[in-house]
Amino acid sequence: MITIIDYGMGNLGSVQNALHKLGYNSEISSEPGKVMGASKVILPGVGAFEDAMANLTGKGLADALKEVAAREVPLLGICLGMQLFCEVSEENGVHQGLNLVPGRVTRFQLPSSYKVPHMGWNQVEPVADSRLFAGIDADSHFYFVHSYHVNPGEPKWVGAYCQYGYDFVCALEHHNLFATQFHPEKSGELGLRLLHNFARL
Repeated sequence: MITIIDYGMGNLGSVQNALHKLGYNSEISSEPGKVMGASKVILPGVGAFEDAMANLTGKGLADALKEVAAREVPLLGICLGMQLFCEVSEENGVHQGLNLVPGRVTRFQLPSSYKVPHMGWNQVEPVADSRLFAGIDADSHFYFVHSYHVNPGEPKWVGAYCQYGYDFVCALEHHNLFATQFHPEKSGELGLRLLHNFARL
């Protein structure tokens, strides 16, 4: 069973509907036991980093996620979920994350001609031999809504890049951990293909 984590901050229904369309069974849960018993786990997210970490910790889900990652269960973070994987975020102060991925979350530093948040469709360039982007062309576009982005501490974590004023990391992929800064559940057929790639791992 694929478990979508409910911690009060995410497009849960959209993610579940996308999986249902692909023929995969999933459940939405805020129970740590169900998360730890899942065959795959998805951590969506929309909102503020500090609030999200407080919710995850308060519900016992932060520890459950760390256990899932340690047992090498496939784990996918989406948007804020990707950022929560990191050690630290600079959003509205400095806040500790789940520390699953070495790295820091920082705000876009762009000329005034660029709007922040970065919103809309943008081209994504996956790294070679990506499992998450299997069968997806290198010039494909996905849907973004974010003001902060992940700076992984080691190149091995990079799954894909995007260009918005400068190149930034828009996907993570290493062992059983995967993440996207964009929203695959809002990215049409290519987003569905990416979710299918994760669900069939």
